[in-house]
Amino acid sequence: MNKENPIVNTSSPVLEGAKSEKEIIARLDNREVQEYEQKVLDIARVTRVTKGGKRFTFRAAIIIGNKAGKVGFGIGKGADVAQSVEKAFKQAKKHLINVIFKDTSIPHRIEAKMNSAVVFLKPAPRGSGVRAGGPMRVIAKLAGIEDISGKIISKTNNKINIAKATIEALKKLRVKSS
Repeated sequence: MNKENPIVNTSSPVLEGAKSEKEIIARLDNREVQEYEQKVLDIARVTRVTKGGKRFTFRAAIIIGNKAGKVGFGIGKGADVAQSVEKAFKQAKKHLINVIFKDTSIPHRIEAKMNSAVVFLKPAPRGSGVRAGGPMRVIAKLAGIEDISGKIISKTNNKINIAKATIEALKKLRVKSS
């Protein structure tokens, strides 16, 4: 702990070596606050064929969530992987949705289709965990859903379409008003 200001812990890597209170405040202001956890779903090198040859870019698909009912999906393209991941994160932040809960699960069964991907989600009893595969599992965990059962009904292996269909299904959830 800092002897001058006992509230500030200077053993943190961000604050290590800070000499004054002004420097500590400046470092804390510059630190990027990570409010959403992110998972990279897919990274692909895509090619555009032009007269001069092939142009290579990268496409990243990302799912973000705060584990408290907000989840988003984004796709970004860029010259390198880091740039495409950053663009996808911004896109996902723009398209956040609120997920409706009933206890630790979803309120009712739901089915959704996106292109060739068809997903089916249903509530599960407390303590059963997330019983879903691939992108459905990642989305459920990042949304904060603890108990859910999911099935990919279609024969597609396209992660992007499965993720979009899962997001669509979660958008359709409603709670009966009393």
